[in-house]
Amino acid sequence: QVQLVESGGGLVHPGGSLRLSCVVSGVKMDYYAIAWFRQAPGKEREGVSCISRSNDWRHLLDSAKGRFTISRDNAKNTVYLQMNSLEPEDTAVYYCVTNMDPGCSSWAHEYDFWGQGTQVTVSS
Repeated sequence: QVQLVESGGGLVHPGGSLRLSCVVSGVKMDYYAIAWFRQAPGKEREGVSCISRSNDWRHLLDSAKGRFTISRDNAKNTVYLQMNSLEPEDTAVYYCVTNMDPGCSSWAHEYDFWGQGTQVTVSS
């Protein structure tokens, strides 16, 4: 059974940084793409960033460019999302997801496995 457990969320001031972690268990993470999605109150889920099996990554969200970095440590079965220059608009629950495929997808419905989420709140 695949499990994804996120951590690292919290309250941060505008301009601050957070690093989210996602520990994957139940499978060997090396073979699969892992992505981060987020959902703000009253809004649909949206993709943030994704990293493929071959360590290729891309942002699924334009506003993530230049501010967020996704990385993976297969030895630790962990994926990270470093978020800098955070803005109030980044406030959301952030989810770690996998489609059990080697490549990334931009579409939430194509991901079958979701973590429980971690809350990120950006506020002064």
